[in-house]
Order: sequence, then C-alpha cells, then structure tokens
Amino acid sequence: MEAGKNGGSSLLTTSLPRIAVIGTGGTISSLGASSLDVLDYPDFGQKLAAEALLDRFPETRLVADPVPITVRQVGSTEIGPTEWLELRALIHKIARDEPATAGFVITHGTATLEETAFFLNLTLAVNRPVVLVGAQRPASALGTDAGMNLVNALRVAGAPEACGKGVLILLNDEIGAARDVVKTSTYRVQTFRSFDFGALGHVDGDGVHFYRAPLGRHMPDGPFANADFAAPLPRVDIIYSYAGADGALIDAAVVAGARGLVSAGFAPGSPTPDQRAAFERARKAGVVIVQCSRAASGRVAPRRRLRETGIVAGEDLSPQKARILLMLVLTMTTDRAAIQELFQSV
Repeated sequence: MEAGKNGGSSLLTTSLPRIAVIGTGGTISSLGASSLDVLDYPDFGQKLAAEALLDRFPETRLVADPVPITVRQVGSTEIGPTEWLELRALIHKIARDEPATAGFVITHGTATLEETAFFLNLTLAVNRPVVLVGAQRPASALGTDAGMNLVNALRVAGAPEACGKGVLILLNDEIGAARDVVKTSTYRVQTFRSFDFGALGHVDGDGVHFYRAPLGRHMPDGPFANADFAAPLPRVDIIYSYAGADGALIDAAVVAGARGLVSAGFAPGSPTPDQRAAFERARKAGVVIVQCSRAASGRVAPRRRLRETGIVAGEDLSPQKARILLMLVLTMTTDRAAIQELFQSV
C-alpha cells in the first residue's frame, strides 16, 4: 500500500510493501563530476551501492519498505548471460527464503536492460512482480530522472495488479513489457518504446494504472521457468545486414563455435545474396539460423523461403531478444519446427 495516494508524504500507512532492491549499477546509480556532467560519468564517475542510492532518494521509503541488495556496481555493457543466471538464482532464492517480499526492483543500466529483462521474463518462476528500472541521466545530474524512476518502480513492484504480467520495465512514468520494449535513444528520457503495441500502463501521482497485458508465455510460467542451466549458455551471434555485405562474418562465427546465428536482415527479413549463401553453409553444418529484421517495427513471418531452407522466422522480436531466446532453446533442442513454435508463443 502506498503512503498517500498522491505520491504523498503521509506517514500514517504502516503496511508498505517489502521490496527487494537489487542493484547492478548503471546510470541510475551514477555520480558525475558535477550536476552538469551527463556525458562523461560512465567512464570517470562512480556508482552507488543499492543502499546509498536509496538514501540519496529518501522518498523511496514513502512508497515501499525497500531492502537493498548490491550485486554489481557496473555499467550494463558489463552485464551478460553469466550475470543473468546470477540474478535469476538470487531472485529465486529470495522468493523461496523470504516470503514477506512482495516484489523485486532491479536497478540496471539502460544499454542492456531490455536483454536482462527478456531473459528473466523467459526463465523466472516467481509469481511476484519483477521490475527493471534505469535512468538516462545520472543521479547527480540537474534534472535527473533517477529518483522518480526508482520511486515509480517501487510502486509498480508493490502493486498487486502487476502480478501475472511478466517482467516489467519502468522509465519515464511508463510501464513496458520485457518482450516489447527496445532502447531507441541515446540520451532522451523517453528512450524505451514498444513500437507496435505500446506501453502496458503508466504511473501517475494517483498510483499505478495498467491498460493492457501481454498474451505470450512469460514469467512465472515461461518456457524455461523450471529449467536448470549450466554456464556458459550456447554461443549465438548476430549478423547485421548492410548493402554489399559478404559472408565473412558468418563463416567466422561458425569457426568461433556459434551454435546459432541471428540474421538482422533488411526489412521484412532478408540478408544480402552473399550472406544468404553463407547462412546456407552454416545451416548445413548444423547451425540454427533465425531470420529477424534490422527495422524497428514489424514481424518476420515464416514465409515459404524460410520454411524450405530450414530457417526460423524471428517474428517481431528484435535481433538481440531473438538471440536470447535461441540461446535458451538450444539448451533443449535443435529441431527447427519446435524452435519456430516457441518463437511464435512467447
């Protein structure tokens, strides 16, 4: 329950939701050289631990009972599959050992936030809200979005109506689905967008408001919720298409041990002729190929050419999210039909 319906300062409410705040670093936790440093802080600033971040924004304790847990203090370019598995295990442990925890907030850099969120969306088996939150301006900056984003993430994580909607992302007062959102801007605060389907809801001064829910398979009943994973996950590389591209990078990825490749092709999902030939060589060598689009919107349908050449259609997943799904499914099967079915169900 929130302390004060208007975002408020009332101290009469005593039953604030207990929220685990898992800190990984990122801009939201960063301090720059001055209040005008919004450029150089990633390389030359410092990053706060989860408890220090909460202390910097004491309003967080007006809307929740946050329990800080610091696991990393890094930029999100340093977060990948190893850290995803660590976060998954930690959330499962807290959910098992601390039943009073009403939800989870993960503070995270925005560079790979959508990827961490999608991995957790597919693999977590907890029935409490999980919200990833970041910021586009460091906590020390004039006009930072860190404080309000964190407050609103805590509100969402403590809202009963957030349950059952999968892993959520909160920035700029908007609630996004982990499956849909992509980072679209380097510096603007409205960076996370869901182009085809829009936000799930908003957080305003009077509380949390949802308008839709995702229909695909997701946490806590996602396709890998009960799976046991051994690190490292199978190697999957993304190959970007551009005018005149040859097949050298595809051949190199196969030599490097890739078990899967994602083609970020021209819309609506086609590589160059030379790339196509290289993908065919890779497929015949046993590598699973998923065709996606480099465009920001729209789906890659399982059309005739893809079916006849044994290539999986990536639907409307971004190449980076298709890579995550393929990494996970390759721990279970290499059957093209089974993989295609999974791409169409999440």
